[in-house]
Amino acid sequence: MGDRSDGNGDGSGVGRSDGRAYIGSFTSAGGRGIIATAVDADTGALTELGATDALADPSYLALSADGSVLYAVSEGEEGAAAAFEVTPRASGGTSAPRLIGEPVPVCGSGPTHLTLAAGHLVTANYGSGSVTVLPVHADGSLGAAAGILQHEGTGPDSERQEGPHAHQVLPDPSGRWLLAVDLGTDSVRTSAVDAESGDITPHGETALRPGTGPRHLAFHPAGTHAYVLNELEATLTICRWDADKGTLEPVGEAPVLPDGVEVASYASEIVVSHDGGYLWAAVRGHDSIAVLRLDETREKAVLVTTVDCGGRWPRDLTLDPAGRRLYVSNEHSGDVTWFDIDPASGVPSRAGSFEAPAASCVIFG
Repeated sequence: MGDRSDGNGDGSGVGRSDGRAYIGSFTSAGGRGIIATAVDADTGALTELGATDALADPSYLALSADGSVLYAVSEGEEGAAAAFEVTPRASGGTSAPRLIGEPVPVCGSGPTHLTLAAGHLVTANYGSGSVTVLPVHADGSLGAAAGILQHEGTGPDSERQEGPHAHQVLPDPSGRWLLAVDLGTDSVRTSAVDAESGDITPHGETALRPGTGPRHLAFHPAGTHAYVLNELEATLTICRWDADKGTLEPVGEAPVLPDGVEVASYASEIVVSHDGGYLWAAVRGHDSIAVLRLDETREKAVLVTTVDCGGRWPRDLTLDPAGRRLYVSNEHSGDVTWFDIDPASGVPSRAGSFEAPAASCVIFG
């Protein structure tokens, strides 16, 4: 399995590799688990280094700060998380991620996202509407749950918002706070994690417009604003963020689709450019990448255009470390497609694709 990049490589796997990328996928839908790849710095092409299906449905991934340990959720009814040893890019070589210890229960169902915060691994559990804190041991392995925060509430959509559904969890840029985006309750919850004990303490909850179904958020590089992508309405909620107070304040909204779209569409992931001038959103159903321009106040986003995602059902969208390319995990067409970004307009253009059945996310090491 290698590059089929429409002119960006000959498929031989030969090229200058300056990094690593890891692809998560749904094994229950034919995915291969976690695929480790080398990234060609010149073309963006991905070349497989190894894969493992040791964990069922590793739908979302996170890396340790030194890039030596990869963490994954197991998105099942009995949710779990696991740690994997990975080959550092400096050592080269071809190998699959290797499981460290056994998967650890998250004491919640359907974990869809995870992050490292306050020396712990934290998961967002969509099915149970909860957030779980797991200790990280010296060897990178995980301990039993040290803290669990159960969300409460509902939303107006009786099918999708019958209860809480925590979909994403991430630290704020200051590292003081943890934010959890809850699709089921139309809110973003702020909490704090104790670095010693792993206890998680609620701090506040920001209510968003009912029925929007917030899924993921991304911070502006300046750390003063956050942009919440809504799944149920395919809109963006623009918020001010106060790291001193740990408060999130909605100040506006913007569409991520043009008028007149009739196909049912569900926004999935959002990323902000390194210079803070643009943001991009993946939208399933419409199967597109939305390009939005941010003004100098950081509080107004204008839809510039939408671009075909290169496949079907773009579940995840990732910006490469250099900020030059976007990588889309197209779940239903089974590929990761990458796009070169025009720095003047922010508009991405398709540059290549890598076969990855039931792809769910890409992260860079």
